Amino acid sequence: MMSCIPVLAQDSSTFSLKKCVDIAFENNLQVKQSNLQLERSGILLNQARSNRLPDLLADINHGLNQGRSIDPFTNSYINQEIFYGQYGLGTNVVLFNGGQLKNLVKQNRQNEEAGKMDVQQSKDNLMLNVLLAYLQVLNNEEQLHQSQNQLVLTKKQVERLTQLNNEGSIIPAQLYELKGQQANDELAVVNNSNAVETAKLALCQLMNIPYNKNMKVEQVSASDYATKYLADPESIYQQALEFIASVKAADLRTRSAASAVKVSRGAFYPQVSFGANIYTNYSNAAQSQLFLNTTQVESGDFVTVGTDKLPVITTRNNYLTQKIGYTDQFKNNYNTSFGLNVRVPIFNRNTAKNNLLLSKNTLRNNEYILETTRIQLKQSIEQAALNMTAAYDKYTLLLQQVSDFDAAFRIADVRYKAGVSTQVDYLIAKNNSDRTAINLILAKYDYIFRTKILDYYQNKLNLQ
Repeated sequence: MMSCIPVLAQDSSTFSLKKCVDIAFENNLQVKQSNLQLERSGILLNQARSNRLPDLLADINHGLNQGRSIDPFTNSYINQEIFYGQYGLGTNVVLFNGGQLKNLVKQNRQNEEAGKMDVQQSKDNLMLNVLLAYLQVLNNEEQLHQSQNQLVLTKKQVERLTQLNNEGSIIPAQLYELKGQQANDELAVVNNSNAVETAKLALCQLMNIPYNKNMKVEQVSASDYATKYLADPESIYQQALEFIASVKAADLRTRSAASAVKVSRGAFYPQVSFGANIYTNYSNAAQSQLFLNTTQVESGDFVTVGTDKLPVITTRNNYLTQKIGYTDQFKNNYNTSFGLNVRVPIFNRNTAKNNLLLSKNTLRNNEYILETTRIQLKQSIEQAALNMTAAYDKYTLLLQQVSDFDAAFRIADVRYKAGVSTQVDYLIAKNNSDRTAINLILAKYDYIFRTKILDYYQNKLNLQ
């Protein structure tokens, strides 16, 4: 198992372009923030859908009244301490409100779709930045390799001249001039090595991972710059309109604003709703009278019969007073109600009118944003196509220039070694060859990046 560790470490430090982009997507905080905004839009959409459902509210109220108050059982005034309870259950559902609920759902659905496009656009922007940083690493590595080859060649010449100088075959100035060239080549190696590490650092920062000096990036395919890229800006623009996230997001927000206008217009219509309620209550003062019997008792009045006063007898019903239990009151006091409610807006201090005007203003602004986004997209594609063509022309020109200067340097090298040309001619030829080789590397990766940009606009960017 110990022998596997170096292999795993080596594999983990090798990055393809796709791996870099995937890591950046996973770690980038802006992408995560965009996902949070999308989650918020989804919650608002769910709430807009739920607004169409009936509500159900329960009301429970317990209290203690002291002194003169109304008995909730008999609705009569009573002067005693009363413990009471009231219970209610009600529901209400909107049947019609000018289409506001329906259009609010539509508006929030379009906002959620726009949020998805925002997430995609943030990923696209990050992907292009990672692509540029990735190619910059490759560009700097190739320049480093080129400068190292130049240094090797210069060192061989210095070794040759050192031997000739020791033999007294050349003047010392020739050796020192070439040693100065060697120092320049060594400086170029140092600068390019630092540039490679700087590019790696920038790539790691985009991926939001710790800097790894040992990281390696895979080379891109040679087919990416072997042939001329055929691009028609107008056709690319028409394709880009179908999938570029920023354009689709602007279009969806324009549609959402149009739905918001309908929501605001619905405030001018009556609102029809249906409601139903169930209610019961309890009071510890509630009493019931239980019939016991009937008895004959003197009423307190008298009648005179002759000289006698005889008492008047009356019939009296006898009752037993007892408190009504909690369960019995809960059942006996039960009542229900339902009704249809119509609210007609007559005057609301111009709130509905001004909200409608604001919604229309937002719609016009979103239309301008959409048009501006489309114009900017078209201009970006035209500029990208122009840059690609210029990069290709520069690359093909430098290919020929490199071939010519390489041939000139080979001839100058042979002539210099044969002693039929000066060291100045040799150094001029070498510097021309080195400079054009570096320029070719720069032009090559510039052309690759320009073609990748156009691939992105056509939804055919391959990260493999």
